Amino acid sequence: MTITKIALASTNQGKIKEFQEIFAPLAIEVIPQQELMVGEIDEPFNTFIENSLHKARHCAKITGLPTLADDSGLCVNGLAGAPGVFSARYAGSPKSDQNNINKLLQEMQDVSDRSAYFYCLLTLLRSADDPQPIFADGVFAGEIAHHAQGSNGHGYDPIFYLSEYQATVAQLDAQLKNKISHRGLAIQNLLEQLKRFNMLSNVP
Repeated sequence: MTITKIALASTNQGKIKEFQEIFAPLAIEVIPQQELMVGEIDEPFNTFIENSLHKARHCAKITGLPTLADDSGLCVNGLAGAPGVFSARYAGSPKSDQNNINKLLQEMQDVSDRSAYFYCLLTLLRSADDPQPIFADGVFAGEIAHHAQGSNGHGYDPIFYLSEYQATVAQLDAQLKNKISHRGLAIQNLLEQLKRFNMLSNVP
């Protein structure tokens, strides 16, 4: 099965843009789920892999298309891995990147260990009943800055500091971020698996 079109089980505009940019050179069209009349669903599980599979199956069942879902989050070592799977709604509903950042910085005020990592778990289903989901993950290590810097990216990017670049992720250009980020690494992992299963028609 060669994939040319993928439904993306996400409404996050930043993620949608990243996936479309990365898959475009492979001649794979990434269609956000809202354009296919698929609404958001709850993420009831406590692990990234369960939430990712849950979202992928829901979207694939409605659209009938191969579907990609991700569950990702920021895990802060000094906060015992929080916010983790609750990263998107860390400050409550409705979702707000700025409120999440403000809450995390407040929680980190008296925390000495500021090391952290982003984790991304991707699930690709050829159909809702696919007996062999393809899973791929990526880890992106850094630390929590004391204040926000930069205007690129989304989510916690303005406070995720990379010492090797002397910058936050929000200060990096999109091309570099897509290469080194948790999502970029997970996608590279995913593409290797798609090549192995002969599911790509345009391999760079």
